[in-house]
Amino acid sequence: MSDPDARSRRILLLGAGHANLLALPILRRELPQARIVLIEPGRQATYSGMFPGFVAGHYRADDLAVDLAAFAARYDVDLIRGRVVGLDPAGRVARVAVEGGERQMVYDVAALDIGSHSGMPGLPGFDAHAVAVKPLGDFVTRFAAFSDRDASDRPVVVIGGGVAGTETALALAHRQRGRVTLIEAGARIVPGVSARTRRRIQAALLRAGITTVTADPVTRVLADSVLLQSGARIDSAFTVGIAGARAHGWLARDLPCDEAGFVTVTPRLQVSGFPSLFAAGDCASMPFAPRPKAGVFAVRQGPVMARNMAAFLRGDALTDYCPQRDYLKIISLGQRIAVAEWYGLTLHGRWLWRWKDRIDRSFMARFKG
Repeated sequence: MSDPDARSRRILLLGAGHANLLALPILRRELPQARIVLIEPGRQATYSGMFPGFVAGHYRADDLAVDLAAFAARYDVDLIRGRVVGLDPAGRVARVAVEGGERQMVYDVAALDIGSHSGMPGLPGFDAHAVAVKPLGDFVTRFAAFSDRDASDRPVVVIGGGVAGTETALALAHRQRGRVTLIEAGARIVPGVSARTRRRIQAALLRAGITTVTADPVTRVLADSVLLQSGARIDSAFTVGIAGARAHGWLARDLPCDEAGFVTVTPRLQVSGFPSLFAAGDCASMPFAPRPKAGVFAVRQGPVMARNMAAFLRGDALTDYCPQRDYLKIISLGQRIAVAEWYGLTLHGRWLWRWKDRIDRSFMARFKG
């Protein structure tokens, strides 16, 4: 049954993640009279798919940035510069920190897409002397300042040897031409890929002159170095943290979350127990179909979430989001070359990088028209 008043309801998009940005045009089309408000602290949203290419010097910062004011204006959406700091899902109220104070914003339906962060608050010295890759926008600013200085021969340390950390180390080595050390607390780098793909990545690390340290976690970050559990000290003028995705702390205080602090959602992408609140992207956990944190899921969640939000307001039936079991992983290797893995098959070459470049530029064109 359709609700004739659905078009005049207030919709809050909490965070400018991939899912919310893709949901926005669909919501405007489905509910042309609704008041839609996008809330995000920064002026831009940063596309994670082009991030390694930016670090490597293949892209400018503008290439991977969405101008939120222009994008919101195109769809007659209000943009509020603010950070979501709390939610009362039963009362349908979002708490938003803005310049000069805090606002309480009531909604009829809302979508939470604030991503994750890669900070390490439990690691001594990290907050003072290192920079987390996520949020990406903050890292882009800090890295640009470092690169603008004469940093070509200064040592860099990357903490975290997963796919994202390895991509970042290779990109830094290509851009800076200085000494790069990749540190993984576990026994091996990129544990989530096949042995064949790992060998390709290890070969690229060797060619780039990157020193890889495994099974020796960082115990302290200093202004000019990092200390390891073994007692070793590694010089670093720029220390990067990208050892996994972490949930924003306030989520577990206000919302149902999994053991890692990510918001649990149903197959319809509604927050468990609160049907007027949806969540997607890295901040959401899918207990019905656990998946790694990857942008490909957020991109596919966005349209499903938008249609379900509109259906919820109209009183219509909602549909389930069914995430794919596997997905194409394309890993940039610093130069304009990449390795890919899909259903156990490993691919490698410059053509892969060019293909990924076309995919990424096509994706960004949706937001820059």
